Amino acid sequence: MKIAIGCDENARDRMQDLIEVMEEKGIEYKVFEVEGDYPDVAREVCLAVQEKSYDRGVLVCGTGLGMAICANKFKGLRAAVCHDLYSAQRSILSNDCQILAMGAFIIGPKLAQEIMKAWLDIERTGGTVAKVKKIEQLEK
Repeated sequence: MKIAIGCDENARDRMQDLIEVMEEKGIEYKVFEVEGDYPDVAREVCLAVQEKSYDRGVLVCGTGLGMAICANKFKGLRAAVCHDLYSAQRSILSNDCQILAMGAFIIGPKLAQEIMKAWLDIERTGGTVAKVKKIEQLEK
């Protein structure tokens, strides 16, 4: 698994917490360091996932909301803001999300790491296929 990860200026510490998890798990990743605001960072990470250079993406800003909104503008990508383990699990199991968004102002380092572990441990298998197909129809 290859992960594209990026953050804005509000979330550098939290992103580093998530990088620690990937390093512990031996997961290949690339940090997308982009000058500008969170839409600029989201664009680069999402393009890398959309182009299939990376399997998944992780975006971190103050709340996670702006990053998720940006990521959901990319055709074929689904992003979820996850601030608890259940949401992280369901983002993949139900919605087959490729993008995890988190808010550095919302959750602390330990919880962020636990969420990341849970999210990485779940294999993407298509989610609730009928519902995901309906989501894809909305893009058209």
